[in-house]
Amino acid sequence: MQLVCPACSTRNRVPDERLDDGPKCGQCGQPLMELAPVELGDASFDAYVSGTGLPVVVDFWAEWCGPCKMMAPQFAAAAARSTRVRFAKVDTEAARQTGLRHGIRSIPTMVLFRQGREAARISGAMGADQILAWLRSQGA
Repeated sequence: MQLVCPACSTRNRVPDERLDDGPKCGQCGQPLMELAPVELGDASFDAYVSGTGLPVVVDFWAEWCGPCKMMAPQFAAAAARSTRVRFAKVDTEAARQTGLRHGIRSIPTMVLFRQGREAARISGAMGADQILAWLRSQGA
């Protein structure tokens, strides 16, 4: 399995059977599989999403968005319960190019990526159980 380090963007190879063993980046030593959302921006988005072998669900949000703020702890709770999907967040105000490129028209919007390609999307605030159920319905 290939995992991109959220800290330094280095690609790391980790045997599938070792994913639950707390793998660390070979370059910077940071954890590769923390059970928390990773903050991505214009510079880090493509490398992380396309270089990570696991499905990646991205929460596109903005600081001024009330439903986004309400969903943030639910998204983090879902991330803490899922070891086979990577969770990431993109602030559409700070990473405008990424939001535009992916056609984000309303927030919060979650997009599921597999090998860098969009597999599914859903808009609106959701609870942790709803997020996990949606991911399961998408085969993630």
